Amino acid sequence: MYAKIVTRYLTIALLLPHDSPLPHAIISPMRKTIQLPTPDSSLAVAEPELTFDLTAALPGRASSRHSHRAYYRWIDRYLVDVAGLKPLIGRARVNRMSMLSVPVLQKAISAAQLRAWLGRLVQENNGKQGITQAKASIITLASLLSEAGLLDDYTSASLKNVRPPRAEDGQRPGRWLSTDQIKLLVAGSRQIATSENQELRNHLITAILCTMALRREELSSARWGDLSLQNNRVVLRVHGKGRKVAMIDVPRPVYTLLNQWRKVVAPEATAPPAESALIRRIWKGGRVSKGPLSADGIWYIVTEAAQHVQLGDVAPHDLRRSVAGALHEAGTPIDTISRLLRHSNVAVTERYLNRLPRSNEGGILMSELLGMESTGEPDWVR
Repeated sequence: MYAKIVTRYLTIALLLPHDSPLPHAIISPMRKTIQLPTPDSSLAVAEPELTFDLTAALPGRASSRHSHRAYYRWIDRYLVDVAGLKPLIGRARVNRMSMLSVPVLQKAISAAQLRAWLGRLVQENNGKQGITQAKASIITLASLLSEAGLLDDYTSASLKNVRPPRAEDGQRPGRWLSTDQIKLLVAGSRQIATSENQELRNHLITAILCTMALRREELSSARWGDLSLQNNRVVLRVHGKGRKVAMIDVPRPVYTLLNQWRKVVAPEATAPPAESALIRRIWKGGRVSKGPLSADGIWYIVTEAAQHVQLGDVAPHDLRRSVAGALHEAGTPIDTISRLLRHSNVAVTERYLNRLPRSNEGGILMSELLGMESTGEPDWVR
């Protein structure tokens, strides 16, 4: 049938003048034979959302892993406060940083919103150092987006002119625990455990933080290969800020805990693989994971242990501060404290110690001189 229609069409087309239109009766059957079905718009595939990988772009601006984590924390906080995203921690936060939604960033980043956000941080009593780092993280993100052609240059440049409200100089005072309080916190870390393996790991974490004064990021990134024997001393190679590396002596009680932990991590091997994580996650039921415990995980253990033994709000850095204060009160030479804290020079350690909350007993002495009587401790003092 279709062969006859084609033959008829070609025959009539040759007989007609060149500029004559073809009769509708002739072309309509042809249309029926070549017409394609109309595409269903409901089956169209939506274009994927444009994303930005900050984890790949940031190393070109900030080489320190500690800076990366700090920037990730502040950027995540900014997106939570300004864009209404759900807060994330640990690996989930890093995954978010590798797939940041460009449309969300374009709506959230502006000089006005950054200024308002910094003002909020000041109202929450964040120190000057934290406010400066928070601002730098958003400015860096905007600059990287601008370089990638994902944010206009005017918006990126305008962020640098934002002046946040005045905040207190330096770092927040934080807590300075006594030696008895440190012992109580270590015991609390064991008490909050739900399995024997978790109890051992928690004990190891707090023992290291309370003796070797490591930052939580340094402990989270430590590997079994960082432990070695130097001049008959067990030492840990610590990867600190700014690519600094230092060797710290491991106290014998901590080494005993490490040896017990080694038998749990690698029960059938002489030693765990050198590149494997020193401190690891633990699954429900007590099974030890191969993955490292994140810095946020260490923070959670310390804060939960402090709450459990009713010490109030205590952060991992408070333990580092407490180690420095306890050694200073015990008459330890400042250069020894400086080496433990891995400061660039003793002057930095002196400023660090000067920021510790000191006892100011003048008022107490004066009340004793006046013979004033005490009616007991108020029940609201922690």
